[in-house]
Amino acid sequence: MLRVLVTTTISWVVLAGVVVAAPRHAISMYGEPDLPPNFAHLPYVVPDAPKGGRIVLGETGGFDSLNPFILKGTAPWGMRAHVFESLMGRSWDEPFTLYGLLAESIETPPDRSWVAFTLREEARFSDGSPVTVEDVIFSHEVLSKKGLPGFRTTGAKVARLVRTGPRSLRFDFATPDRELPLIIGLRPVLKQADWAGLDFAASSLRPPIGSGPYIVADFEAGRFIEFRRNPDYWARDLPLMRGQANLDILRYEFFRNAEARFEAFRAGIVMVAREGDPARWETAYDFPAAREGRIVQARVPHGRPTGMNGLVFNTRRPIFADWRVREALLLAFNFEWINARLNGGAFPRIASYFSNSPLGMAPGPAEGRVAALLAPFSGRLLPGVMEGYALPVGMRDGSNRRNLRRAVGLLRDAGWQVVDGVLRDAEGAPFRFEIMLRPIDSEAVANIFANSLARLGIVADIRIVDAAQHSARRSTYDFDMMINAWALSLSPGNEQAFYWGSEGRQLEGTRNYMGAQDPAIDAMIDTLLRAEDRATFVAAARALDRLLTAGRYVIPLWYAPESWIAHDARLSFPARTPLYGDWIGFMPDIWWWQHPAQ
Repeated sequence: MLRVLVTTTISWVVLAGVVVAAPRHAISMYGEPDLPPNFAHLPYVVPDAPKGGRIVLGETGGFDSLNPFILKGTAPWGMRAHVFESLMGRSWDEPFTLYGLLAESIETPPDRSWVAFTLREEARFSDGSPVTVEDVIFSHEVLSKKGLPGFRTTGAKVARLVRTGPRSLRFDFATPDRELPLIIGLRPVLKQADWAGLDFAASSLRPPIGSGPYIVADFEAGRFIEFRRNPDYWARDLPLMRGQANLDILRYEFFRNAEARFEAFRAGIVMVAREGDPARWETAYDFPAAREGRIVQARVPHGRPTGMNGLVFNTRRPIFADWRVREALLLAFNFEWINARLNGGAFPRIASYFSNSPLGMAPGPAEGRVAALLAPFSGRLLPGVMEGYALPVGMRDGSNRRNLRRAVGLLRDAGWQVVDGVLRDAEGAPFRFEIMLRPIDSEAVANIFANSLARLGIVADIRIVDAAQHSARRSTYDFDMMINAWALSLSPGNEQAFYWGSEGRQLEGTRNYMGAQDPAIDAMIDTLLRAEDRATFVAAARALDRLLTAGRYVIPLWYAPESWIAHDARLSFPARTPLYGDWIGFMPDIWWWQHPAQ
């Protein structure tokens, strides 16, 4: 159980036997921060960008809550991004480095068994009240008890929370985890008095108070939400925030599907469109505003991993429990044909979860440190983990006969036989399942796949559900197969347990949608978190990548090496984009309006 100690000064009794570290302006997961203590601004911002103007963004789905930190209800993501802040802020030009935001300094010993922060004296909530140690303690406790599963998991790793001074506190850790100081630094800080007498876990449309640069100005549940820049924002001159939060108004309009959102962009209601269809990128932007130069098309490169996006098997379902069945369906999915039909072959396929980065698994057999990490589990690893695994390659002409023959053999080995044109198990039950889609998911991909499966005697029913139903069914794992994306960073850490850790097989609300339950995966995640050097960290990530990819949990789709963004010509962003590209912290954070409203 977490114990909170309150003192008025740093207690040497409490600190006895603990290595005392010097306060620093920043912390990196590995190595040293790129920016010195006296840095003027982040390298990818325009520090003197003009203030003013507005941006209107389009979202699909809706919202029925303004609390983004709990399971109940659906909140617009902008609540967390624009209204709330953390003790530390991230530079998106480094794999994982944090600089002081609400905290002026951070200190942690070499073994990172604890972390201490000193709050900035000038830090304020949007109502002008100071951010206090009590607010930080309250935030940690309420999120650990009533927040999302990720907050609870982190909270369980904190053994003790100590107030060490009027503006300082320290977290002592119960579990060795080198990422914990950074995760604690990124936890949102809430105003304690703002939640007095309220049930934090109850969904609500009451706008909460935060310390971020924006406040909720107006909203209509499910239709739009508008954030207004706080002119008295406390950190407007802080080097970390210089060149950020430039726009006066951030408005999010919600639409039922992507088609309606794009039509709103063509009509000038929405000011930005992210495009993922190469044919549309080349042909769909020939409308008056684009021809007249009022709309511009931009390409934004990035250096992040591909992550995973594809058709997810729910292995909790007996029909998908056997890896041979999953491999058979991977063989039946003719990526080359689908990519050619839908994208003109423009996009490369996702090869693994961390592909397109130094953390991705190497082709061929596992070697060196990767092999050594996997060796203790060699007796239970799936085929392909140690010897190497690559996704099946189909035929661009659509035939795919060779792969379908292999799929038939695997299904037979797993106990399935075709009887009167229907694939059945030993008891005669047909192989039939549902692919659950949202309106924004690619129905074309699902339809082509279903047609291919029919050649094996498999029936795949396609069901499109609204965003609320999809969210509820996904969080309780009430689906057979769905399309999902996991965005992965260059510094994977605690979130990996939330994505694929064994606990998520039963615990609702995680992102372990496939139902992975593998001690080897858990061990690689643990190694990631305990690694004290970059080499061990990279080896653990590559080993994890092998386990996930050879686990055949997802039928991967494609990825874009760059982002395609069409936007109102009055909006601008820096020419020098961050390492992560079009990612968190990019739009609308560092964009500006070229002609500020008078």
